[in-house]
Amino acid sequence: MNTLRIDRLHPTQMTHGERQIRLKVDRYRALSAHDLEMAIAEKPIDVVFGPAGEPYVIDHHHVACALARIGVKEVPFVLVRDWSSLTHAAFWLAMENHAWVYPYDADGRRIAFKDMPVHMWDAVNDEFRSLAAFARASGGYEKTDVPLADFRWADFFRAHFPRPNDDAQFDALVPRARDLARSAAAAGLPGFIG
Repeated sequence: MNTLRIDRLHPTQMTHGERQIRLKVDRYRALSAHDLEMAIAEKPIDVVFGPAGEPYVIDHHHVACALARIGVKEVPFVLVRDWSSLTHAAFWLAMENHAWVYPYDADGRRIAFKDMPVHMWDAVNDEFRSLAAFARASGGYEKTDVPLADFRWADFFRAHFPRPNDDAQFDALVPRARDLARSAAAAGLPGFIG
């Protein structure tokens, strides 16, 4: 399987969930060398080649960040599209048309493509992105193939809850977010289970 250096990968989202990354780091560190190698092979990073052949990650941002933190230098990848011949403007338009980019900051404000993070570890923490993942893991909604679904849930929670300032506040929000996700207020969001 082909690999790419993690330090060459470009994120296609402005934010990530720091709590999700820390959880993955802990899980990876608990694995034996062989099991870690198997875990990496089982989850290749989905990539689109952009202008000049630069690799842009369209799925598994948290995996790539967590692996970088434990010292992994290269990851297997799946090439989803090769748009290396496109201009930057045409590339970002195509990425947006496929819902493969999320140019919004941790407050939900749109940012310019030129301001997107360069490296995987340059993305900023969004507590609501982590809250969405933890609410899903606790049974709030189902994982879905809808692009950027967790960001839609993050924005939904952002509109209903204050930003948690510490672990205790975050932990207290998880069951509330799960319950809200299962309420009629969330009907229509991807993965809604009611």
